[in-house]
Amino acid sequence: MEWRVNFSCVILRTNPVLLSGRMSADKIHFVDLSAQYRQLESEFNAAVIRAMSRGDFILGEDVGAFEREFAEFCQVEHCIGVSDGVDALHLALRALGIGPGDEVIVPTHTFIASVLAVWQAGARPVLVDVDPRYYTMDPEATARAITPQTKALLPVHLYGQPADMDPLLELARQHRLSIVEDAAQAHGAEYKGRRCGSIGDIGCFSFYPGKNLGAYGDGGGITTHRRDLADTLRTLRNYGQQPKNVHPIKGFNSRLDTLQAAVLRVKLKRLEAWNEQRRVAAARYAEILRHSSLALPEAAPYSLPVWHLYVVQTAQRAKLQASLDSAGISHGVHYPTPVHLQEAFKELGYGPGSFPVAEALCPRILSLPIFPEITEAQLQRVAAACAG
Repeated sequence: MEWRVNFSCVILRTNPVLLSGRMSADKIHFVDLSAQYRQLESEFNAAVIRAMSRGDFILGEDVGAFEREFAEFCQVEHCIGVSDGVDALHLALRALGIGPGDEVIVPTHTFIASVLAVWQAGARPVLVDVDPRYYTMDPEATARAITPQTKALLPVHLYGQPADMDPLLELARQHRLSIVEDAAQAHGAEYKGRRCGSIGDIGCFSFYPGKNLGAYGDGGGITTHRRDLADTLRTLRNYGQQPKNVHPIKGFNSRLDTLQAAVLRVKLKRLEAWNEQRRVAAARYAEILRHSSLALPEAAPYSLPVWHLYVVQTAQRAKLQASLDSAGISHGVHYPTPVHLQEAFKELGYGPGSFPVAEALCPRILSLPIFPEITEAQLQRVAAACAG
C-alpha cells in the first residue's frame, strides 16, 4: 500500500504537464490535462503499477494489447506502436520502399513533422497548397504536382478534420501511388463513415500528450490493412530484427514504451465519449460566436471531425490575442509559418507567393481552447473575450 501512495505522489510532482490546470483556478488552459488525470487517477496509477510489477518495459503486454485495441478502434487489421508521430510517418514511408530519388506530395500548411518525415526517408518533399475552406490538401493542386518521380501522397487530417480522400485515392489509382495518411490530429475522425487511418495504405498517429488520445510522454502508432506492411513495420521499429539478433533489414529503435501503452489503454476506452464532448464544445462555440467578427471553422459535408483544434480566423489577431491574454485564456497559432517559408526547407526552392492560400491563412488563424472537460462557463468566458 505504501508503494501505491508514494507512486501517486511521484506522478503529481514530476509531471508539470499533468498539473497545468492547477496553476490558477481562474485561468482557462488550452488543454487541461490535469482535469483528465484527476478523473481517472486511480485507473492510471493502477495500470502503470501493473506494468511495472510485470517488468516488461520494452514491447510488453500492454503494447500488444493496445495495438489490438487501437486497430479495432481504427477499423483496420493491424496497428504497430512506435516512439512518436514523426517516426510513424518516417517508418511508413520506409516500409513502402520510398527513399532517395522519390517525391512525396505534402501540404505546406501543416506541422513540420509531416515534411520532416519525408526528408528523413531520403525522399524529396513536394509541397502543395490547401483548400481555403477546410485547410486540408487541395486535390487539384496535388494533381498538378505529380511527376514521374512521385511515389506517394501524404494528406494531413488537419485540426481533426479529414482531408477529402476520394479525389486523392483516384489520383493514387491513376498514377500507382501510395497514400500515407497523417492522422496525428484525427483519432476517431471519419471520412464518409471510414475512420481516418483506415483509408490509405498506411495511417500514422501521434500520441503526444495534447492529442485527442495522448500518452504521458511521446508515442506513436501506425495502422494498415496490409499484413506485409505490418510485418515490415514491426521489424523496422525494432532494429530491423526478426527474430531477435537476426537482422534481415536495417532498422531503427522506435518502439512504443510499455508504460505509455498502459496509459493509452485507459484513455482509449473513453476516446469516443471525449470526441463527442469536443463536438458538443465546437457546436457551442459555433452558436455563441455566430455574431462575432470571427470566421468560424466548418465541418466538411463528407466528414465527422473530432475537433482536435478549434481554429478561427481574424484580421486582427494581435488584438484578439491581447484580449484573451487579459482574460486569462490560453490560445495558440497552428501554424504561424507554412513549411515552404521555413528556413529549414529553403533548399526546396519555394518562396513568398508560392502557395497563396496557406500564406493568407497563416497571419489570420488562432486556436481557441477546446478539450473534453471544457465547461459552459469557460466557453462563455472565451466568447466574451473574443467579443471584447
